[in-house]
Amino acid sequence: MTVDRTAPSVMSENARTIVIFGAGGTTGAATVAMARDRGLTVRAVEHEWPLDAPDGEAVSHHSADVMDDDLAPLVDSADAVISAIGLSMSVRTVANPPPLYTKGTANIVQAMQKTGVRRLAVISATFVEDADAGPLWFRVTAMPALANIYAQMARMEAELARAEGIDWTAARPGWLLDRPYTGDYQVTDEKITHGLLRTRHADLADFLLRCVTEDLHIGETPAIARRESELDESPLALKNELV
Repeated sequence: MTVDRTAPSVMSENARTIVIFGAGGTTGAATVAMARDRGLTVRAVEHEWPLDAPDGEAVSHHSADVMDDDLAPLVDSADAVISAIGLSMSVRTVANPPPLYTKGTANIVQAMQKTGVRRLAVISATFVEDADAGPLWFRVTAMPALANIYAQMARMEAELARAEGIDWTAARPGWLLDRPYTGDYQVTDEKITHGLLRTRHADLADFLLRCVTEDLHIGETPAIARRESELDESPLALKNELV
């Protein structure tokens, strides 16, 4: 299945208040902005916001540690939750990643179960399913380095599949790219289309919102990607983007 998206989603009545974890990251910030612009009420949650983070009628800012704090008060009465939590690509992190995807997501799920909130969309990766995705240089450099993170994402997906009372979606982007929103990304089952490699943060944000506002891909692991420039799909790009 391949889907081209060229226009903003129309908000359904199913999801009007959205909690977004990891709201200070690149994907999270894009998701907050899009949700606000589409008429949703957003609770933007990050590990620690600056004291002057501006609250507004549509967006409120909340600080919380997803691995240790009680998240139930943050998700209570919400219509849907989006987890855009993610790890930095530092050498230390990729070698020994903290259990952000497993423990952090489990804590979000427990809060949702406690408060009766069902709809959840999280970020995983196409490489969880397809270790052969991308060109040879990518498979022999990036894939071994990120193996521990992808293994944790796989465990997160398995735990979501067993979670009672949660209508979950685990979006599987390719190698993330910080470029403007396009809306012409491709959505496929489980693995990105052969020959594609990258996914824009803003396109992923749009897709996550579509999933929770249009009830798409419940209990599924859809993949999302698009063709990018030769430079953005090169070893130089990987070198420049690693912390």
